[in-house]
Order: sequence, then C-alpha cells, then structure tokens
Amino acid sequence: MHIFVVEDEPIIRRELKVLLENALYQVTAPDGFSDVLAQIMESRPDLVLLDVNLPGVSGFDICTRIREETEVPVIFLTSRTDSMDELTGILKGGDDYITKPYQAPLLLARIGAVLKRTRGGKYKEATRLTRRGVTLDISGCSLSFQGQCTELTKNEMKLLHILFLHSGEFVSRMDLVEYLWENQIFIDDNTLSVHVARIREKLKNIGVNDLIETKRGMGYRV
Repeated sequence: MHIFVVEDEPIIRRELKVLLENALYQVTAPDGFSDVLAQIMESRPDLVLLDVNLPGVSGFDICTRIREETEVPVIFLTSRTDSMDELTGILKGGDDYITKPYQAPLLLARIGAVLKRTRGGKYKEATRLTRRGVTLDISGCSLSFQGQCTELTKNEMKLLHILFLHSGEFVSRMDLVEYLWENQIFIDDNTLSVHVARIREKLKNIGVNDLIETKRGMGYRV
C-alpha cells in the first residue's frame, strides 16, 4: 500500500515517513507543493495524508482538485481543531479528519479503517510487525521467535507495539506511561519497569535475550 504525505513541517514529515514505513507502507513525502496534484496523479497512491495549512495553498483546495481527478481516499492531518474546519474537510471530499498532535497507533488505526472501507476486500490490514526476527502479532496479542510463541497482556502488547513502530529510536518512559495509562492519574513509574521486566522474561522464554535496550535518561528501544 502506497501513502502520499503532504506535510510542510520537515520534522513532522520525517516522523510520518518513518512511522508509515515501519508499518510496512510505501511512502512518498515531497518537500515542495507547487505541483503537488500532479505528483499525486503521477504516484497513484492508495491514500493521501493531507495537511490543511500549506505554503501558498490550502489543503482544502488540494482536496477539491484531487476529487475532480480521482477517488483516492484523503485523510486530513492538521493542527486546526475548529469543528467548522473539520466539516469543511469532509464537505471537500475528505474521508477522515485527524488533529495534531496525533497518537501513532490511533493514526495507523484510522488509516487502516479508511483503506478497509474504501478498498473493500482488496485491503488486508497488517497485523504483524517483525523486528530482529521477533514477530509481534497484534491481533493475536502474542510474540513469536523461531517457531516459539508467548502470549501477551493488553498493556504488554501496546508497549511493544509502540516500540516496534519506533524501531531504532528510544521512546521515553514518560511517553510510554502517558500512552499506556493516559486516563489514570496515579501511576507509579515502577509500574512501567514491571511491565518491561515481564516482557523480557517472556522473550527469554522463547530464546530472545536482548531485544529491548534501556538507556538511562532516554528510555527504551528495539
């Protein structure tokens, strides 16, 4: 599946490219927007991820022009949170409207839902991620390595999911705690350490000893 990203902020554009490629999508993310419609038509993507505030042009106008040419699904990803902007986006032909800052798993889920809805049986959402020979089965809530498998709790799966999506990058303890327990106020920081220790024990049981790396002051990575 090919996703075309129209985002003018370089840092966010790079983050989106890495996130989507780690989720096994092909990604095109240009840094110029004067001929973006022609680039989209030439690339023939399966989905367009479109910012609203772009230099010299509105994402709403781009979506209107896209709709004159093709039915490719469009998801607006923008910092504009006004309900009228969301309504405008949908009326212009957008398939979804997501506001920044976004949560990576939620963004991927919304992309998957739009692709599933617009492409029907032609799209099968990827539910397995593999890093360094270890496979995380999201739908089965399990880990496997060289024919051996271990089950995960919901929070263990969520923790590994975000680490797998950011493979090669350290994810801070604070970000992990906020992601796993965002609706719970009094969470002891040691709770995260307990979850990581349990995951490491489960990995050890299937023959994996060094998947999760810890670096003081930076967090964890796979």
